[in-house]
Amino acid sequence: MRSNYLFTSESVSEGHPDKVADQISDAIVDLFLSKDPEARIACETLTTTQLVVLAGEIRCKGVYENGAWAEGAQEEIERTVRNTVKRIGYEQDGFHWETFRFENNLHGQSAHIAQGVDASGNKDEGAGDQGIMFGFACDETPDLMPATLYYSHKILERMAADRHSGAAPFLEPDAKSQVTLRFENGKPAAATAIVVSTQHGKGYDEGDNEAELKAYVKKVVADVIPAELLSDETVYHINPTGSFEIGGPDGDAGLTGRKIIVDTYGGASPHGGGAFSGKDPTKVDRSAAYITRYLAKNIVAAGLAKRCTIQLAYAIGVSKPLSLYVDTHGTGTVGDDKIEAAIQGIEKLGGMTPRGIRTHLGLNKPIYERTAAYGHFGRQAEGDFFPWEKTDLAEDLKAALA
Repeated sequence: MRSNYLFTSESVSEGHPDKVADQISDAIVDLFLSKDPEARIACETLTTTQLVVLAGEIRCKGVYENGAWAEGAQEEIERTVRNTVKRIGYEQDGFHWETFRFENNLHGQSAHIAQGVDASGNKDEGAGDQGIMFGFACDETPDLMPATLYYSHKILERMAADRHSGAAPFLEPDAKSQVTLRFENGKPAAATAIVVSTQHGKGYDEGDNEAELKAYVKKVVADVIPAELLSDETVYHINPTGSFEIGGPDGDAGLTGRKIIVDTYGGASPHGGGAFSGKDPTKVDRSAAYITRYLAKNIVAAGLAKRCTIQLAYAIGVSKPLSLYVDTHGTGTVGDDKIEAAIQGIEKLGGMTPRGIRTHLGLNKPIYERTAAYGHFGRQAEGDFFPWEKTDLAEDLKAALA
């Protein structure tokens, strides 16, 4: 592994059109799980100028059964979608939470998919799809996330908080950030470039207003990134294209699942290709990605490695994973094969079957809308939210490897 290099990660705000779509899809997941913890949801969202379209498949007791919607269900879905857009803050001519046109094209789950997933007789519940999932952790930040992505997220989170509080009234919801760090001996040593593009109010692309916006962004960066990483040599690109008044779904169409690298590790780890938002936790694209993060984070938190990548693989309709792979990138205190064996021997993980994962992490709950902006990982575990960020497996791992 190289010790000296430049690396870059990007983030996008809650108002980015793709993230609007992700948040709507996960709001629908939460709505159905609040009605039926065993609900099946695969909800895709399209956003564009004054339009939101839902498509996908569901199965939910009391909401959609036998090919029919329960009374008032479709109205509740539309209300949930509009409230999500309102929370994000879109009240613009090109995209307004109260006036956009809405289409609901959700329908029943395929019986041929359901038969592979449902438990029956001696058959345990199977995975909702085939695929490979990766988890990752490293010791670059307190939350055991890649530093480039961690700081990219933090910049936009701070800007969104200031927008919502009124501290930065010139900001609009759509924004992107990008952080480039120079690494020396494998550790972050300096921020060489910061890119921030933010939608803004009218007139903040010229004169004193533009200067105010750029000064504000630089202050946010200074508050978020440690001072020792910033210097006079750090290059800033703030709204490098000039005006950014037209943004969000009015500026660019948004789709669920198009920001999978932003959602995970900023390119510092492999990705299996499956998106998370809009999917209930029987879909291993989501649940297995969460358990691999949980395992990788606990390995690093236990002091067994400074950097860890984990892969799981599944076949649709089959409960047990096809493979488990651990790579500590030469930083492990024990062999990677021994860590693999230790993981497989921890009974509380339930063999990492879809049901075992959901049971251990408590995933059959309406906890997903909060994941759909600023990353699914590197967040603080709080109550039922972000349980895959807990480090409560560290002692089990150390005991198994003692």
